[in-house]
Amino acid sequence: MTDVMQYNDDFPTFRPKPTRNPAKPYTYKEYYSWGEDVRCELIDGIVHKMAGAGQWHQRTAVQIVRKLEDWLEGKPCKVFMAPFDVRLFPPADKNDDSDKTVVQPDVLVVCDPEKLSDDRACRGAPDFIVEIISQGTRGKDFGIKRNLYEKAGVAEYWIVEKDAVYVNLLVEGTYQETVHEITQELELEVGVLPGCRIGFKYIADRAS
Repeated sequence: MTDVMQYNDDFPTFRPKPTRNPAKPYTYKEYYSWGEDVRCELIDGIVHKMAGAGQWHQRTAVQIVRKLEDWLEGKPCKVFMAPFDVRLFPPADKNDDSDKTVVQPDVLVVCDPEKLSDDRACRGAPDFIVEIISQGTRGKDFGIKRNLYEKAGVAEYWIVEKDAVYVNLLVEGTYQETVHEITQELELEVGVLPGCRIGFKYIADRAS
């Protein structure tokens, strides 16, 4: 455990060391210095602890990544899965690490290689993000993260539950949402990847 921060019993926040000014927001520079053993996200300078994912969540993420990886083979876009840092609002100066929002989407696709020029993180909005609902994350995925992704300009954002997929497409800066019931026959095309279709048979079979 790093000595930079101490876990607070009040999930999902952290308590800084007493020498740290609690009113001062954290930055990406500090976030990066904590190392990989501290699993968290930074939203507007506030640290949000991330709990481990369950089996359904993990298998669903793997299935979606596998389908995207197969379709993207030989294409310029790249797919990633958590834990992988996304700096949604990076400063123009690549040496400036003062930004205060770093998230770890469950699945993401990035098509601009410039955003991946820093090996540590994606600098800027991915083209496509999928968040898979876990216990306790529903409000965050539908609320805070949806607002963040909309503001950052993520073109397409899916939220996957056991019984439905919520597809958010960015239209003139605002998300337009459609809801699809998960069945064994459901296939959805990724709007920002024309021709890429994701089937949900596996997810429907294991949703119970």
